Amino acid sequence: MKVVVIGGTGLIGSRVVAELTGHGHEAVAASPSTGVDTLTGEGLAEVMKGASVVVDVTNSPSFADDAVLDFFRRSTANQLEAEREAGVAHHVALSVVGTDRLQEAGYFRAKQTQEEMIRDSGVPFSIVRATQFFEFAQGLADSATQGDTVSVAPIKIQPMFSGDVAAAVARTAVGAPVGGIVEVAGPEAFDLEDFIRRALAVHGDPRTVVTDPQGQYWGATLKDSDLLPGPDASIGATSLTQWSERQA
Repeated sequence: MKVVVIGGTGLIGSRVVAELTGHGHEAVAASPSTGVDTLTGEGLAEVMKGASVVVDVTNSPSFADDAVLDFFRRSTANQLEAEREAGVAHHVALSVVGTDRLQEAGYFRAKQTQEEMIRDSGVPFSIVRATQFFEFAQGLADSATQGDTVSVAPIKIQPMFSGDVAAAVARTAVGAPVGGIVEVAGPEAFDLEDFIRRALAVHGDPRTVVTDPQGQYWGATLKDSDLLPGPDASIGATSLTQWSERQA
């Protein structure tokens, strides 16, 4: 089976390509560095020839409201048009657990737009919503830092290892289209403050982490459970402790 992985040279995409290749599939990494640009459409028609599945794990280079919305609108529209022309039978997109609950933030409004475009496209699809990756804790901390203090909302989070995300995306890609959402999450839920503190400690980051009742998550005000998956979520195998030990 030929699977085109859009964003296939990034953190998740490269792992998805490795997972699929390891199971005997023809996985093609598509990105600007390989001559495929979803914003202009360059290279899409060629790379999708003979493809059964397209996996989209791209992300916007900017989280500014207008820029991120433009990225997902153009990238998704160009992919879906090329897929219809090529007769692709399954579109798989990576999204975020809680996207529909985080609409105060421009990034998640853009992800919701992406999901809606996929639903309305006529291309059989599966949307994999994942929780926050362990690897992105520092970036999340950076967005909430003033001076040497990281102030985060008093909420729960159930983060996961990027390798487990990729494995879930790859499994979904070789299965039948679900026509809806599949959720994946890590094996443990934490207070956001605790998760950020532990993840920063892995890298020897000395910043102080505190809870701020007014704190936001990428610009959104959250309820305690907004970042948590539903009861039917697929659970990744790698714990935060196991990941931390590997980093050390």
